Amino acid sequence: MGDDPEKKSASVKYDWYQTEAAVVITILAKNVNADKTKINFTQDSVVVDLILPNDCAHFREIKVAHRINPVECTYKITQAKVEVKLKKLDGIRWEHLEHSENDTVLKQIPQDASVSSGPPSYPTSKPGKDWTAIERDISKQEASEKPVGEEALNLLFQDIYGKGNDDVKRAMVKSYMESGGTVLSTNWSEIGKGNVDVKPPDGMEWKKWDS
Repeated sequence: MGDDPEKKSASVKYDWYQTEAAVVITILAKNVNADKTKINFTQDSVVVDLILPNDCAHFREIKVAHRINPVECTYKITQAKVEVKLKKLDGIRWEHLEHSENDTVLKQIPQDASVSSGPPSYPTSKPGKDWTAIERDISKQEASEKPVGEEALNLLFQDIYGKGNDDVKRAMVKSYMESGGTVLSTNWSEIGKGNVDVKPPDGMEWKKWDS
């Protein structure tokens, strides 16, 4: 079709992008005749034969940079463009769309992005900065910060309760509840003898809400 003398040759713009599994080519051509247009695939090429308005045609054979699976390649024609999807045969990232003698095999793309041996590498405009090491230092600093004041006291009580035996736990609960939160004891032999009196801090008086 590209050699048809009755058709005027037209130039159109190509764009492309890629995912881990495919390369997508966008051909910016409007009102393409979908019935007469043909796009064929081989393992190393794409043949584009577009029929355009006003007796125009566009023909191009693209020798792709890396192998594709022609059986799984597809294309879609809309009013504004033609989208061609090439299924990658090898899981590699393409540096170029078209084949070049200088092309080399690039880094393998992981097939499962969720599998990782560590935290992701953070982008930076300053080469040489190790963001993983910085994150590790921050984590160490946070772990080394010890609680103080009331927070530290609460954590201490929680630790004692968590590690204590049944008598210790009963003594802590009974003394705290019966004293209105003013006494906290771990000595069950003493606390178990009777009710625990309220012991407000020095200079303060204990009053009930209804008094």
